[in-house]
Amino acid sequence: MAKWRTLVAVSLATFMLLLDVTVVNVALPQIQRDLDADFDALRWVIDGYALALAATTLTFGSLGDRIGHRRTFRWGLIVFSLSSLAAGLATTPLALNLCRGVQGIGGSALLAPSLALLGAAYRERDRVVALGVWGAINGGSLAIGPLVGGALVESLDWRAIFWINIPVGALAWLMVLRGTPESRRDRVPGRLDLPGLLALSGGLTALVLALFEGNARGWTSPLILGLFVTAAALLALFTTVERRAADPLLDLGLFRTPSITGASLAVLALATSVFAMLTFFVLYLQNVLGHDALETGLRLMPITTGAFLAAGPGLALAQRLPIRAVLSGALGCAAAGLLLMSASVGPGDDWTAMLAGGVLIGLGVGAFNPVVARVALGTVTPARAGMASGLSSTCRVLGVALGVALLGTVFDSRVRDRFQELVPSAAPGTADAVTSAGLHEVASRAPVGTREQVAAAAEQAFVSGLDHILLLAAALAAAGAVASALLVRGSDFLAESEATPATLSS
Repeated sequence: MAKWRTLVAVSLATFMLLLDVTVVNVALPQIQRDLDADFDALRWVIDGYALALAATTLTFGSLGDRIGHRRTFRWGLIVFSLSSLAAGLATTPLALNLCRGVQGIGGSALLAPSLALLGAAYRERDRVVALGVWGAINGGSLAIGPLVGGALVESLDWRAIFWINIPVGALAWLMVLRGTPESRRDRVPGRLDLPGLLALSGGLTALVLALFEGNARGWTSPLILGLFVTAAALLALFTTVERRAADPLLDLGLFRTPSITGASLAVLALATSVFAMLTFFVLYLQNVLGHDALETGLRLMPITTGAFLAAGPGLALAQRLPIRAVLSGALGCAAAGLLLMSASVGPGDDWTAMLAGGVLIGLGVGAFNPVVARVALGTVTPARAGMASGLSSTCRVLGVALGVALLGTVFDSRVRDRFQELVPSAAPGTADAVTSAGLHEVASRAPVGTREQVAAAAEQAFVSGLDHILLLAAALAAAGAVASALLVRGSDFLAESEATPATLSS
């Protein structure tokens, strides 16, 4: 048991911090009532956490290379657990949102060094097991969030979704203290690249903020355009600073290795497609099919189960087949699941129409996660393991933000246009409510005698929008499969004595 304490600690922390991306969704109605929060405040309960997570993950990956991955991870546990306690004690929307931002910072200090810790602690067959478990948890935690949140909210209170992190964090802390080695010999010398840190954090913050606010405020509004310009300027400044820095926050030379570029694009593709689609699956199950939070979580279990079951076989295949074939095949499986779901789900169907596609999606995600982790770590020396881990995690979080923004824009436009085609006499604002409210609420706004017709039109419009973004998500996943096949090469992997993971076949 002792040798697996690092795996338990990292798995618990990964599950906890990724669960917090989606677990809050089901608690929003209770939070709104208890704290008298308006819509903007509620949205920042979710967005504030994701924004902080996206903006600081790469920073903590690089910091771990300098001060030690174990030390970074331990401080992340403290910050995450204490901010979870404070979030559960919050009495105003502002206090809750500030706590969620601090939670995101603590979460990035957990997520960024997680792969580096596993790479340093395990070798050969043990590493295969460790990465398989980590990949399964990584894939399943986002999908299982509504189930856990629903159970806690219905049986206890909304504050329980934050307080549950405290015993989990304490257990992870004990595991780190008793069984996780520090990577002292692999630390990068030099000082922290403060100019690079400020430019990158500012640029990513502006970019993610623009993506979060674009749908609500309009993509051509002065605020959103200004945020995009600011993001572009700061990220351009960041690349200039990194080229000249003696100890860069992100070594841009990493991208001269095609496999690192391919793995980063693959992670981005999976996040913008599958992980972003989870938001819309929840909306469909709750707003169209009328399931509550717990029922919604249960109906997402095929994705979660597939992710758990496929992680081990995915790594086993990577021992026998070219790793680029496994990566592109996993993304192709996810793309096929999205296409199948698009073809299967129609007006009047129940949740079982999603079942076959959901299983394929889960299998693709499960096979993908641990294998792409081996690519991220197998092509760098241990001294750059935190940087590589942080880069992969940043692509994942940014991909979700980009995917929700892109898919949400297409979805809103298609639903609005289709509803107006079906009900041209609908009152202003009714079409907008189709994407954010249940069918009964939309129908209640219609004149008596037309409510069944309006409800049917709302369902058709919603399913039409869902079909469009499923096709778009499938195309994004397929593009990631192509990038993996073209860029990931066995010749980029270092030998066991040089790299964190073992050499893989090409």
